Amino acid sequence: MTDMKYFTIKEMTKSATAVRKGIKNDPSIQVCQSLTALIEKVLDPLREAYGKPIIVTSGYRCEKLNKAVGGAASSQHVKGEAADIRSVQDTPEENKKLFDLIVKLGLPFDQLINEYNYDWVHVSFGARHRRQKLKAVKKNGRTQYIYI
Repeated sequence: MTDMKYFTIKEMTKSATAVRKGIKNDPSIQVCQSLTALIEKVLDPLREAYGKPIIVTSGYRCEKLNKAVGGAASSQHVKGEAADIRSVQDTPEENKKLFDLIVKLGLPFDQLINEYNYDWVHVSFGARHRRQKLKAVKKNGRTQYIYI
């Protein structure tokens, strides 16, 4: 594994829910490779351009943890291909800057999701390169994704 500039594998696997529920959230070698690619191709360049720290609120989630947090069975988090991020200020305005900067920089994302009016930003990088820009909204108590 290479040395990443701003983010670590440990940071990408940290989970308060896993600690609270006693879930081992240890990534496989393949998942570590995916996390490293996500960091090197998307997160580190984003942090460099943003010029301020970025918080990873959710990175890798083993299947048990993913289920515990209500994640989709097909979530890229389970493969180590996704991160939910936010600014340190954690305001919709600053989180939107992260979203917009990913697009402006032309970073190689698969999915980029504005989660609930920029409460946080989901970004993924993996085998697929769909470059989907989505917006997550709640409708009748269920999350729906709208292309933007």
